[in-house]
Amino acid sequence: MTQPSSPSPTATYRLQLQPDFPFAAAERAVPHLAALGISHLHLSPVLEAVPGSTHGYDVVDHTAVRAELGGETGLRALAATARAHGLGLVVDLVPNHMAVPEPMSLNGPLWQVLRDGPASPYARWFDIDWGAAHGGRLLLPVLGGRIGEERRHFRVEGEVLRYHGHAFPLRPGTEKLPPDRLLEAQWYRLAWWRLARSELNYRRFFTISELIGVRVEDPEVFEATHGTVLRLMAEGVIDGLRIDHPDGLADPGGYLARLHERTGGRWTVVEKILTGDERLPDSWACAGTTGYDALRHIDGLFVCPQGAGRLFSHYRDFVTPLADEGGDWEETVRRAAYEVVTHDLATEIERLVRTAARISARAPGPGDHATWALRHALRELLVRLPVYRPYAADPTRADQDAAMLDAAAAQARTAFRVPEEARAVDLIRDLALGLLTDPPEHDGTDCADFTARFAQTASALHAKSVEDTAFYRYPVLLSACEVGGGPGEPALAPEVFHAYCARLQRDRPASGTVLSTHDTKRSADVRARIAVLSECPDRWRDVLGAMGDDAVCGRTASAVDGFGPADPMVSWLAWQTAFGLGAAGDGEAAERVAPAVLKAAREAGLRTSWTERSAGYEDAVEEFVRNGPCGPAAAPLAALDGELAPFVRANVLGATLLQLTMPGVPDLYQGTELGYAALVDPDNRRPARFRPELLTALDAGSPPGDLSGEKLRLTAAALRLRREHPQWFGAAASYEPVYGEGPAAEHCVAFCRGGRVLTVVTRLSLRLVETGGWWDTLLRLPSEGPWRELLTGRELPGGAVVGLSDLLAESPVALFVRE
Repeated sequence: MTQPSSPSPTATYRLQLQPDFPFAAAERAVPHLAALGISHLHLSPVLEAVPGSTHGYDVVDHTAVRAELGGETGLRALAATARAHGLGLVVDLVPNHMAVPEPMSLNGPLWQVLRDGPASPYARWFDIDWGAAHGGRLLLPVLGGRIGEERRHFRVEGEVLRYHGHAFPLRPGTEKLPPDRLLEAQWYRLAWWRLARSELNYRRFFTISELIGVRVEDPEVFEATHGTVLRLMAEGVIDGLRIDHPDGLADPGGYLARLHERTGGRWTVVEKILTGDERLPDSWACAGTTGYDALRHIDGLFVCPQGAGRLFSHYRDFVTPLADEGGDWEETVRRAAYEVVTHDLATEIERLVRTAARISARAPGPGDHATWALRHALRELLVRLPVYRPYAADPTRADQDAAMLDAAAAQARTAFRVPEEARAVDLIRDLALGLLTDPPEHDGTDCADFTARFAQTASALHAKSVEDTAFYRYPVLLSACEVGGGPGEPALAPEVFHAYCARLQRDRPASGTVLSTHDTKRSADVRARIAVLSECPDRWRDVLGAMGDDAVCGRTASAVDGFGPADPMVSWLAWQTAFGLGAAGDGEAAERVAPAVLKAAREAGLRTSWTERSAGYEDAVEEFVRNGPCGPAAAPLAALDGELAPFVRANVLGATLLQLTMPGVPDLYQGTELGYAALVDPDNRRPARFRPELLTALDAGSPPGDLSGEKLRLTAAALRLRREHPQWFGAAASYEPVYGEGPAAEHCVAFCRGGRVLTVVTRLSLRLVETGGWWDTLLRLPSEGPWRELLTGRELPGGAVVGLSDLLAESPVALFVRE
């Protein structure tokens, strides 16, 4: 594998830029962030985006730095201020897609394609299937209703066709045609937005038609879309990159190789979601992932396996779900996948079917398959893939992907009644693996196109069916329903964590690690609170029972459209959400809890959805949140909050210290150096707020005062240690587990970095207390010493055997440095 040739950051700090938090605001935060101990600012996308965008992933112009943020002048000023304080810049790069904006003229390349069609030099930029239906035109599903109903809103102004806030270029020479002929003469077909599901003929980001896929595998497109960022890197403004959604690309490995060459090997991480034991392809020229795999391994330590099982029993009694609607994790994922592949991704599937049919028709060996059989085989194979996608172009993954697809194919064949017809699965499998090529006499690239599009569709299917659907239909323990997580098996043993860390240090020591991001459905502190419920499932059941069925399920309000205000699954999710946010009984918090619960209900798609909303049901859910979890009825839950505070503290500080000292480069999300409770976007994308005076007070010797202060003190101590001694944590450092000895040893997670730093963390602290505490459980410090604890100043000799009850008497965590 290719390691970065530039120095890796010691720690990065993510800033979510937006018009309300531009470069100038980030520049004002630099002194505080430098004092905190980071080495690099991590900026959300900086290129020109849709006006008003709060995230920047809807890029419209790759040639300019976003004016709403301050333009290139503002970015350079931020870089200069950062460098004056010893900090570099890492920038989020979006290679997979651009916006389909309103008005369309904001996206210059797409505007040219709409005007000039496939003859446009920009037509190669986008994955457009000109040979699909619509008479060789690009479908634009932007109309609020059917075209016959919307014609009255069209108007021609010179060379532009307008529709409400939309503007479209007219094909040269068609300006004076009668209305019907004018519409038919364009290189695009305006259509009702609902037609996107089945009629779209361009690749998009997941199921978002407002984001059109970009073909960065084309060298000219790569240079055009990366030129500005590469120039800023060459000029020393930008030091590293975070690559958004590489699984959307036709050839992620090839893309990263080209990027590595063009950047001179600058530190680069990729937003790749690894599933289960999946590894990042060895050949990928990057430092590693953005860190969702680390998040899963850290979170899993703080989930009690026995308690999680009992919590599921209580959930099942409370919700009584069907197996495929939240009663069984695997069944829930499978049903969600079928729904997405047949509904949301219907247009992507049909393009693959058309390509497979052309290949089948001219290939006597594997060919002669009915179109329905190819469609059925494709769906059945896709829904059985256990990971986001295969990588046919990557020789280092050939055996692994072949075994995975063979297993999926064996299951897919069972969906056919006639074995001979099941041979369509073999053709799809071989095409997905890139085993077939177009014959020399055929002038085309159907086989290569199918292979790439299969993988791209697979990643969209996995993301939409698991992250955006099944996670919301299986809310047993919400802390486990996180990007990269495994709600079906939420708990991980210390041995699994240590094995992961050892592998990370060996293979990808500069990979990223995260706990909270702009995409996490719940921030780390919210998850830390919810995870405690896995240690007291019976108490959770009893608290819900103490509030009464009417309050818990919302039956005090009137039914709407035949439904109660909140079904049991949404009720369960809402109560956990309020507990995780620390908002039980807080009426003002309903403004944050209600949108998150409504989003969950829409994503689950069982009683309402984004495209088929049930207004009455949604109103009732919102009323339930205000009167229930965020209302007076939540007093017993607020009391539980207070009772569990010591154990929440252990989880928050434990997760924080693990991320900051384990192998990899920690990335902190804005504000998370303090207590940070946030729900799914847009709640987690509010403009950053900083408290530099608190850090100044701590440095002056003031006590932390509360958990937020403790977290800040711990974060600053660990970050400064990493910055001052990068060799203790970097590629040449070591990772050695340190094990407790005694009856409560499983509650201790400890390791030594580079022989100089010792991390000690308490896990499952509530269960520890319930079983009598540490008793005589001991921890043997590494032999060389002496060791000094950074937060308390306590010193211990090398090789000392210390009782954990004494070692962790003041705090559930300890950070030692060998003097």
